[in-house]
Amino acid sequence: MLLKKSGFSKDFLESIEKRLIEQKTRMENELLKFSTKNPHVAGDYDSSFPNLGDKEDENAAEVAEHLNNLPIEEGLEKSLRDLNKSLENIKKGTYGFCKYCKKPIEEKRLLARPTSSACIECKKAITQEL
Repeated sequence: MLLKKSGFSKDFLESIEKRLIEQKTRMENELLKFSTKNPHVAGDYDSSFPNLGDKEDENAAEVAEHLNNLPIEEGLEKSLRDLNKSLENIKKGTYGFCKYCKKPIEEKRLLARPTSSACIECKKAITQEL
């Protein structure tokens, strides 16, 4: 059941929730192509070490492939955390508020990036500081 604390319409929240669930499924499927879920840590995946053979060049290729997969795994895990947080916020009725200024994030921004946790003004201020 969706709560309406955020001021967004029920239809808007349902469409965002649907998109987030679809994205979550895609990311989990991508992760499972080269990793497995860590049974001890929620939201964590472990890259599988490929087995291409026993020859020296095959061993080198295994290491290279594994090293290439690690940053992809980390990026997908971060995106999954963001997706899960957004889905949790929808359920709580707190979705769509800037984590810095606490004001509502514009619908246009949320449609473009449903996992946004900052309004455009705060995001600009933060990125200009860096």
